[in-house]
Amino acid sequence: MNSQALGRSRGGFSTKLHVVVNGLGLPVEFRLTPGQAADITQAEALLQGYDFTAALADKGYDSKKLVDYIKSRGAEAVIPPRSNLKEQREYDRHLYKERNLVERFINRIKQFRRVATRYEKTARNFLAFVQVAAITVLLQ
Repeated sequence: MNSQALGRSRGGFSTKLHVVVNGLGLPVEFRLTPGQAADITQAEALLQGYDFTAALADKGYDSKKLVDYIKSRGAEAVIPPRSNLKEQREYDRHLYKERNLVERFINRIKQFRRVATRYEKTARNFLAFVQVAAITVLLQ
């Protein structure tokens, strides 16, 4: 992570927040990257050190390497395959509906204007305020 974690994306300068939540939608792990970084670049690092039975993610996380990593940990990869793949992989569609826990958590911390607009210049300070917002969500 560079000192500011700012990068170009379609909307201009931005920072991408990568989040892992548990089955109750409570935060477990955070990482920041510049806006142009692909989601999949942080997936294995976010999952290391945690026990889980299933990993739910959207199509942006579909790669053979990540699915094999999840399976090697003894968990189920609930990641829909990209539509352009020749061999479509099966996944639990019912369990996949729970992926919105991450989206709902991010929506809750974005109620804090400092998180939604990123007032802090450095990534360290921004991540610290994301953690403060997450603690507030945990206490509610």
